Amino acid sequence: MADSTLRIAVAQLNPVLGDIDGNLALAREALKTAAGQRADVLVFSELFISGYPPEDLVLKSAFTEACRRAVEELATDVTADGPAVLIGTPWVEDGSLYNAVAHLDEGAVKGLRFKVALPNYGVFDEMRVFASGPLPGPLSVRGVRIGVPICEDIWVEDVVECLAETGAEILVVPNGSPYEREKADTRMQVAVARVVESGLPLVYVNQLGGQDELVFDGASFGLNADRSLGFQLAQFDPVIATVEWTREGEDWRCAADAPKHALPGIDEADWRACVLGLKDYVDKNGFPGVVLGLSGGIDSAICAAMAVDALGAERVHAIMLPYRYTSGESIADAAEVAEALGLRYDTVPIATAVEGVGAALEPLFAGREPDVTEENIQSRVRGTILMAVSNKFGAMVVTTGNKSEVSVGYSTLYGDMNGGFNPIKDLYKTEVYRLSRWRNTHRPEGVLGPEGAVMPDRVITKAPTAELRENQTDQDSLPPYDELDAILAGLVEEDLGVAAIVARGFDEAVVRRIERLLYIAEYKRRQAAPGVKIGRRNFGRDRRYPITNKFRDRP
Repeated sequence: MADSTLRIAVAQLNPVLGDIDGNLALAREALKTAAGQRADVLVFSELFISGYPPEDLVLKSAFTEACRRAVEELATDVTADGPAVLIGTPWVEDGSLYNAVAHLDEGAVKGLRFKVALPNYGVFDEMRVFASGPLPGPLSVRGVRIGVPICEDIWVEDVVECLAETGAEILVVPNGSPYEREKADTRMQVAVARVVESGLPLVYVNQLGGQDELVFDGASFGLNADRSLGFQLAQFDPVIATVEWTREGEDWRCAADAPKHALPGIDEADWRACVLGLKDYVDKNGFPGVVLGLSGGIDSAICAAMAVDALGAERVHAIMLPYRYTSGESIADAAEVAEALGLRYDTVPIATAVEGVGAALEPLFAGREPDVTEENIQSRVRGTILMAVSNKFGAMVVTTGNKSEVSVGYSTLYGDMNGGFNPIKDLYKTEVYRLSRWRNTHRPEGVLGPEGAVMPDRVITKAPTAELRENQTDQDSLPPYDELDAILAGLVEEDLGVAAIVARGFDEAVVRRIERLLYIAEYKRRQAAPGVKIGRRNFGRDRRYPITNKFRDRP
């Protein structure tokens, strides 16, 4: 490194949680790439060697010992004629377990920094497993004093303040920051605040990839000390990019020709997050592909499109499961979706199975009128068939319930809720409509699905229905989705009381009914498949409500 330049390689990569050997191999390849780019230092994301978030897995001593061995092994590859390394790892020191970054150089672990601010809100639960580290000073890396606040450390003021006061010249921030709609703007605002307060430039390195409900979107960036954008890497794409910083007096400034990728708009970002989350869940868990029921409705159509975009048509199997209430329109629409996407499509009529279950139950149900019981039998037969196909061929069942249905319990346990993963679990019905229209006119970067419309207009415009009885529509028992979703956003995303939502112009009786449905469906949500987090509060890690719950808001 010349005294006036520092070439920082940003490793925006997709580690696999628990695959320590695989992550070590990925780090070694990145080291070779960074050396080829003449980098002085290579920076990985938070807890890269273990994968993030490791949850209670990190409490196993065998796991943390394996992570430490991997870091020490990687250190032997780091020589003075190549880049130094900053890599995230769990680390046990003096009997305490830390979320750490290790500085590797000249064949050894030269230094460690421990995360101070442990998030314990929303999807994060780090206080459960990690100890908080002391306020850090900078690391001396190739003659430059680099401050290494770790992720949440820049969301508080004191860590960066301490680094600035102890002589840091530049801030390098390893992150495991999951996707959330418009989160990139929030990250940037936080980073700008720390730059303003410290007067130091900042490099923000974020993880990529899906991990259960979370999707890490990358979008790594750098800021100059004057708050101007130094570089911006692409969102959702793996990359190792080396960016040159030049010393100008006491400051470091990013090269003018550094990459500045435009981030996608909200619709594209939401779509790509759903696709990446599904792809990584399937691939990282070793499924050969997916199977789903294709009903002719919008929810199954958008899930089929996301599956093809994620995995390719050859790995997606759609099955129409018609019964007496399935309209000819739905059959035609499902077939058109399958043709547009180019996936395997089969039809398995369910009349024999449904009527067989009905005949078996007839002695018990004698004298009782048909009701939702018979409707649920249809759904459960469909779920059983899809699970049988999954068992026979190994493909994972994709479940297709949107957030509006999941919220109010309009789904059937052991029926349409059967499945391993739900890409639209955190999308309200109105958002499903919006994204379906968007995908029909856009093909995002990096997807495997076709150009052009992937679902017919009629799938998007017709009245939604479960088709479990004659002339059934969702609005028989629910308010219009525009109204329902607005009420649910108040109850779920904002945690508002009834009075506050009524003050927005909604009928009190309707709001109270939706609140009741939301609470009593909690037991179903506890048994639901995981799905991609998109909004402020997903059902799962973000929102933990009791199943037994008699509270009702009575302002």
